[in-house]
Amino acid sequence: MATATATATATATTKAILPLHHRPTAATKNGLSISIRAYQDDFKLESQQNQKPSNKAIKLAESLSNMLYLHIERNLYHHTSNVPRIEDKHNTPTMSPKEDISKKWQEIHGSNDWNNLLDPLHPWLRREVVKYGEFAQATYDAFDFDSFSEYCGSCRYNRQKLFEKLGLTKSGYKVTKYVYAMSQIDLPQWLERSRFVDTWSKDSNWMGFVAVSDDEETCRIGRRDIVVAWRGTVAPSEWYDNMQRKLEPIGQGEAKVEHGFLSIYSSKSESTRYNKSSASEQVMREVKKLVNYYKGRGEEVSLTITGHSLGGALAILNAYEAAKNFPGLPVSVISFAAPRVGNIAFRDELYQMGVKTLRVTIKQDVVPRMPGIVFNESLQKFDDFTGSLEWIYTHVGVELKLDIRSSPYLKKGLNLVGIHMLETYLHLVDGFLDSKTTFRSDAKRDVVLVNKECDMLVDELKIPQNWYQMENKGLERNSHGRWVKPTRDPEDIPSPIVESYNNVLEMEDSCGLESLFSI
Repeated sequence: MATATATATATATTKAILPLHHRPTAATKNGLSISIRAYQDDFKLESQQNQKPSNKAIKLAESLSNMLYLHIERNLYHHTSNVPRIEDKHNTPTMSPKEDISKKWQEIHGSNDWNNLLDPLHPWLRREVVKYGEFAQATYDAFDFDSFSEYCGSCRYNRQKLFEKLGLTKSGYKVTKYVYAMSQIDLPQWLERSRFVDTWSKDSNWMGFVAVSDDEETCRIGRRDIVVAWRGTVAPSEWYDNMQRKLEPIGQGEAKVEHGFLSIYSSKSESTRYNKSSASEQVMREVKKLVNYYKGRGEEVSLTITGHSLGGALAILNAYEAAKNFPGLPVSVISFAAPRVGNIAFRDELYQMGVKTLRVTIKQDVVPRMPGIVFNESLQKFDDFTGSLEWIYTHVGVELKLDIRSSPYLKKGLNLVGIHMLETYLHLVDGFLDSKTTFRSDAKRDVVLVNKECDMLVDELKIPQNWYQMENKGLERNSHGRWVKPTRDPEDIPSPIVESYNNVLEMEDSCGLESLFSI
């Protein structure tokens, strides 16, 4: 009787405290069978002594019901909700396997405008898009945003350490050049300067890097790949309010591009330390050096340019210039959340020069609709009435459109900043199968990365928002126990002289002096 009474008490208590969708399953009961038998032994002992249920028995029954509730709460909750358990992925790789794409690289690079590769998304293309997206993300992760830092606006690490510090050593690429852009000519307020008067540079910001594939990666992807990664903005409002929104001629024809983007790309001043040459000139000089060197060795070479947001706009300008300077060089752009850059004539010139552009967008992101929300390429069908439309903005290339509603991990509210974040884009690319299928169950990329600098993950995952930052926000305790802002290692302090000297040494080692001076 005692056993029956105690068991009945536990069952009644459990039913009272458990919601219907948390009722114990057979598997759960089996998992608790050892604990239940231990309690029943105590109940049987009291029963044999003809005792009524004691306070001890009642407390044991209550403990059993509480224990059962906690077990179900921890182990069944995620299975009864729509959110997959990210704990199940903790012991799995964070990236898809690298396949040998050497025989298909031209198609992956856009030779056929990615026909039959986007919907459904070919797994080889998905892996490559994520790879280039991670290069663009590196320009954010390594950027010194701290306005109290005397190095605000620079990269935290020198280029030899960049990929090591950001966990990209397995990417198969080596950084060869840093790129800087002017920060005081028609630029938006998001390029905030340091609060220090005596700072590393009053005129420039680190805007990205040039990298090249190593021998192993070159063998896998079928050619020597030069990459240019451009940094963008964090929030759309930070630059859109300041964008000039006026078209300016580029080249000799009718092509025009947005004034502010072109200013960032091409501005320079002899009075500066880092921008005596423009971002354009820095990149083109490095690309020319690498193209000449590897083509001189008889290798096949490609140029892939990537960027997010503003970085995507700069990538398009970079591709336009590279195609003009290197006829026959395969040039592709993999952009994320990129705005419109130029007019229809600009787009047509890019097509004629063979530039291939894959634009990754999110349906709910407003930035890819700018500028030209109303007056854009959709008006081209009325050109009989409107004329040549030199004054409107148009997108370039092929679009891979994503939807935040496809992921069970993401909040569905209108979070403009979170939706626009590059990590949100990479999460959705990694989970995309096709336009009619939900998020793929075997997606590899770490879901936690989405919340690095926003609040996009559903609360059930219990991942802190904006969690990515330097430990203790960069402060360290010195030998006296006082918290101070540490000095940078000498090799991580920006120095145009040191960087130029390192470039010369590397070129002497790889090309020889005669080749260097011929560039």
